[in-house]
Amino acid sequence: MDILAQQITELNKQLSTQLPIETLQAFQKSIQDLIERKIENNSLTNGDIFPSFSLKNQHHTTITLEDSLDHEKLIIAFLRGSWCPYCNLELKALVEEIEKNDAIRFIFITPQNENANLEWASEYKTSSFILSDKENKLAKEVGIEFELQDHVIDHYKNLGIDLLKINTTNNYTLPIPAVYVLDKNATIIYNFVNANYMQRINIDELKQYI
Repeated sequence: MDILAQQITELNKQLSTQLPIETLQAFQKSIQDLIERKIENNSLTNGDIFPSFSLKNQHHTTITLEDSLDHEKLIIAFLRGSWCPYCNLELKALVEEIEKNDAIRFIFITPQNENANLEWASEYKTSSFILSDKENKLAKEVGIEFELQDHVIDHYKNLGIDLLKINTTNNYTLPIPAVYVLDKNATIIYNFVNANYMQRINIDELKQYI
């Protein structure tokens, strides 16, 4: 089993004993709804050109797609935020297993504000940029943006997750976790998109494309 999948299995066991059953059920209902909507069908896929962007990194510096196409491969990973335990595991695994490859450039994208991303980058000691996709505008263009369902918002709040504050926004939109590998022409040569945020990219599979 892939190392990240193993870690997620352990996380699920921990959460099953730590969270109220009502919260666990609300999360599962939220995921099932997203799966049934087949949001992945709207996302960019292999052969598509990744859209240009101009976003602020954790140091408040503007980064563009064009600036980032200076390595053999560019990996772009959309994550929900540092409040998400599954995103923390994915970021940690990608930093440890992939980021050290000198032939690639790595970029993480979240709807969080720059200060939250700076804290996240410092925690995991990543040298990669974590870009703030305000209002999930790029995620929407890529086809992976969705609005968090009303029935699950209070459960997030009860866990101390204030998405409006974290994302400096007035809406509850989030990106589906996704990873895209681009060549030097911004053409997507590999993608992973899954509406079930409890299932993440297979690190060993990703390595085959870089």
